[in-house]
Amino acid sequence: QVQLVESGGGLVQPGGSLRLSCAASGSLFSISTMGWYRQAPGKQRELVAAIDSGGSINYVDSVKGRFTISRDNTKSTVYLQMNSLKPEDTAVYYCNLDWKVGSGQYKYWGQGTQVTVSS
Repeated sequence: QVQLVESGGGLVQPGGSLRLSCAASGSLFSISTMGWYRQAPGKQRELVAAIDSGGSINYVDSVKGRFTISRDNTKSTVYLQMNSLKPEDTAVYYCNLDWKVGSGQYKYWGQGTQVTVSS
């Protein structure tokens, strides 16, 4: 069984920075794609950034140049460094583990951490 525990959210002023962390239990971390999603009130959950087991990364256009995703397989932890934060980045941020094996795909979610960007 996989458990994902996020930390690092909070209240920050526009232009500020936060670093989110997500620690995973179990043995799937190093062979899985890890992603950060966010959901703002009244909006659909969207993929913010993802990093696969080989280190390939993709970002949603709105965060390119501001956010950086990274992973540490020795700690089974994925990070999201968020710089130059904007009010529109306000959302609940969720960590996701995506494991593909054969024809199957398994997704696991963390409980979410609130990020609020406001003056």
